Amino acid sequence: MALNNAFGSIVPSQTQQVLNTNYLTFNDAAGGGTFAQQYLPEIYEQEVERYGNRTLSGFLRMVGAELPMTSDQVIWSEQNRLHIAYDNCSFADALGNEASIITLGGGATALNVISINDTVVVLDPAGLESKGIVIGVSGTGAAAGTITVQPFGTTSLTTDGFAATGLKVFVYGSAYSKGTSIGAGGGNSADRVSVEPVLTQYANSPVIIRDQYVVSGSDMAQIGWVEVATEDGTSGYLWYLKAESETRLRFEDHLEMSVVEGELNKNADPLANYGAAALPGTQGLFAAIEDRGNIETGFTAAADGLAEFDAILKNLDTQGAIEENMLFLNRSTSLGFDDMLAGLNGGNAGAGSAYGLFENSEDMALNLGFSGFRRGSYDFYKTDWKYLNDASTRGGIDGVSSIEGVLVPAGTSTVYDQVLGTNIRRPFLHVRYRASQSDDRRMKSWLTGSAGGAYTSTLDAMEVNFLSERCLVTQAANNFVLFKGA
Repeated sequence: MALNNAFGSIVPSQTQQVLNTNYLTFNDAAGGGTFAQQYLPEIYEQEVERYGNRTLSGFLRMVGAELPMTSDQVIWSEQNRLHIAYDNCSFADALGNEASIITLGGGATALNVISINDTVVVLDPAGLESKGIVIGVSGTGAAAGTITVQPFGTTSLTTDGFAATGLKVFVYGSAYSKGTSIGAGGGNSADRVSVEPVLTQYANSPVIIRDQYVVSGSDMAQIGWVEVATEDGTSGYLWYLKAESETRLRFEDHLEMSVVEGELNKNADPLANYGAAALPGTQGLFAAIEDRGNIETGFTAAADGLAEFDAILKNLDTQGAIEENMLFLNRSTSLGFDDMLAGLNGGNAGAGSAYGLFENSEDMALNLGFSGFRRGSYDFYKTDWKYLNDASTRGGIDGVSSIEGVLVPAGTSTVYDQVLGTNIRRPFLHVRYRASQSDDRRMKSWLTGSAGGAYTSTLDAMEVNFLSERCLVTQAANNFVLFKGA
C-alpha cells in the first residue's frame, strides 16, 4: 500500500529550509495571512482606545435639569411682552389733513388695545419719527383696528413725509387735561381699554427610546485572549462585558441626541405604526430654536466677527436680555472666537474675562472646559461641544446642513404651571421624563432570558434591555441662537 503523503514529503531535506510545509495554517485576521505556531507571538492583551473617550453625552447635564412628568404631553405658558407695539402699520390722512388714521399691523392675530389719550411714537422705514396723541380708536379689541393720531409737531404724517406702509407704532404713555376723568364719552373722558395678560402656550411630547443587547449563554462562557475594559472600570476577558457596556453607553448618548435632534412627525403615512398618530415625535433643541429662536447663518468670528457678534447682542437686547449665556461650539467656530477675542484683553474694547456663573472661580470654569468673556452687558462662557466635532455625528459637515454652535441662556425662567396653578421657575433648558409611583421611565434596564442571572424564559441567552421616555422643554427660545453654516 502506497504511503499517503497528504501532509507533505517525509524525505528529509539535506539543508534546513523554511517551507510552507513547516507551518500549520492559522487564520490571522489582523495580518490576513498565516501565523507561526512554534514561536510565541508578542500579543497586546489590552485593547487600544483609538478614539479616546467616545461618549457624546454631557451637554444637558451642564445646562439643564431632569424633572418627572406623568402625562403624554407637557404644556407650558410663556409671558408675552409687557408693552404695546405694532409693526407693519399703514396710514392715510384724515379728512382735512388734520390727523392721520393708522391701520395697525399684525392681521388677525393682533388686538387693538390702544386707548384714546395714549401718546405714541410713530417710526417709518427710513428712520423718520413723529410723536402724537391718539384722538380716535376704531375696532377696539378687534383684529386690524385703526387709531387716529394727531402729531404734536405737524398736522399729519403726510406733512412729515412718512412712507405710507411699513410703520412701527408703540405707546409710551398718556396725556390728560386738568380736571378730567376717565369715563363714558369722547375726548378726555373716553373709556380706556383694559389690557389683559396674554400668554403663549407651547407643548412637547415624550418619545420612547429603546435598545437591546443579546448574547447567548455559550458566548457568555467563552474566554477571549484580549482583555477588554469598559468606561465604567470593568475589565476582563469576557467579550460580552465590552459589548454590553458599549450598548449602554450608546443608549445614554441616544438619550441626549434624541432630544437635541428630535423632530415632530408630520407624516400622514397610512402605515399605522409609523404615522404621526402613532409616533408623534418630539421637538428637539435644534428644531425648537429654528421654530421660535434666532438663526445666525455663516458666522465668521475670525474675519469680521466682532461686528457680527455685536449684531447678535443687539438682537438679544430686543428679547429677554439674559445677562449670562453659554456657547457650545464646534472646533472651527470656537477657534474663530479665540481669534476674535485675542486682541481684546483686560476689558479693552468692552471685552474681558468673566466667570460669574462659576462663582467667580476661573479654575472651576477651566476644569469644566469653559472660558469666559464679557461683551457689553453680557457674560459668555464658551466651550467646545464634542457632538459637533465627532466624525460619527455632526463633525466634518459643512454648508447649510452644518450646526456650528448654540447659544443657551443660563439660569432659570418663570413659567405658569397648569397643574400647580402658579408661576414656577425652571431652567431654560430641561428634560422631562415619564415617571410615577408605579414606574420610573427615566432610565430603565432589565434582564430577560435564561443566562446571566435572569430566568424569565427558555431562551438560552441573556437579553439586556434599555428604555427611556422623555422630551426636552425649551423655554423662552427667543433668547437662544443657533449658528448654522452658510
